[in-house]
Amino acid sequence: MKTFKFIFVLFLFISCKSDQKREPIIISETIDGGLQIMENPVSGNSSLPRLFSNNGKLFFSWVEKKDTLTILNYSIFQKGNWISTEEIISGADWFTNWADFPAISENNGNILTSFLQKSAIGTYTYDVKLNLYNASNNAWKENFILNNDGTQSEHGFVSMLPYKSDSFFVTWLDGRNTTVGDNDHETHGGGGAMTLRAAIVNSDGSITADTLLDNRICDCCQTSAAMTLNGPVVVYRDRSEDEIRDISIVRLVDGKWTIPSAVGDDNWKIAGCPVNGPSIDAYENNLAVVWFTAMESNPKVQIAFSKDNGETFGMPIRIDSGLALGRVDVIMQSENIAVVCWMEDKGDDTLIQLMKVKNDGTKSNLITISKTSAEHASGFPQIEIVDNTVFIAWTAVDGISSSIKTASINVESF
Repeated sequence: MKTFKFIFVLFLFISCKSDQKREPIIISETIDGGLQIMENPVSGNSSLPRLFSNNGKLFFSWVEKKDTLTILNYSIFQKGNWISTEEIISGADWFTNWADFPAISENNGNILTSFLQKSAIGTYTYDVKLNLYNASNNAWKENFILNNDGTQSEHGFVSMLPYKSDSFFVTWLDGRNTTVGDNDHETHGGGGAMTLRAAIVNSDGSITADTLLDNRICDCCQTSAAMTLNGPVVVYRDRSEDEIRDISIVRLVDGKWTIPSAVGDDNWKIAGCPVNGPSIDAYENNLAVVWFTAMESNPKVQIAFSKDNGETFGMPIRIDSGLALGRVDVIMQSENIAVVCWMEDKGDDTLIQLMKVKNDGTKSNLITISKTSAEHASGFPQIEIVDNTVFIAWTAVDGISSSIKTASINVESF
């Protein structure tokens, strides 16, 4: 039987939208194995957590639903406290989807977030909208568009990173080629193929270097990006003419983007999108990529490492227990150790799992973060690392409502 000890921590919960200060009691629940369930600033019907860490701070964004209104919020966890909790923007015409969640990144005090806004009445007609906090003038630039094609098509699955001169590198799935006249907007990929694009968002909100990275990719799997010593790299689920949907990588080398190359040759042939994208992280010139595949009806989660900024990868290492659902995330602890999070079934339960994996295939003890639901509403668990602490965020589903849970664990404890 598991033992629990309860630690009571007081902290100030500061809202940037109000001068009023509140002092709630925070209850942390420490479970055997070192996992600590954390309180967080989320309230109400909430979902779609996203984590990003930089310079000792953890940035956390999420979505709350109030009737027909969707609200994007963020907070910062620093030195044991949640601070700067703020409602960024809200709207009644957003596209909110379990797999296509808002992104958040920070660079020298500037904060960039994204959301999806409907551009027409079709189910999959929406644009990527951005919100940029400029630290120099202490103000937000809200609701400006990332994709400039002007088509009523699908745009989303955004990844973003801090880049040069207080700017941000952003990549996304762009469906401008999928529209053909008055094609049926209720389905994915009406005309041409989904594409992968990237651009730079500058600190003043201007968008430059809009570039096509791949002209035919899977329609609705998440992208993921990392910064190497050479520059940014992007991983995504590709799509061949024969419907092979394996994971590919593109890299910016000496100012030019490389031709897409495979991370692992799964040879997974599937007629539709599995909605299960890869995740990547970098430690200097070392990379770890984790992904889901189900070739020959054998669902599994694999990880592959690179020691040369993503030019080549070692053989994939399987890490799940045999009934993987995917929904992966990865962070690198050091040049040869990655921390991986994924979902899998075990008996009648669906579990969120955590493990450290070395590039030589050595695996740590398996940590079960929580039971969850295999339903779409449970979304994609997120992990980040600050100093020696791994933070986890996920969506807990309770009937028609949901709430975001958070936990932490010392990276040396498993």
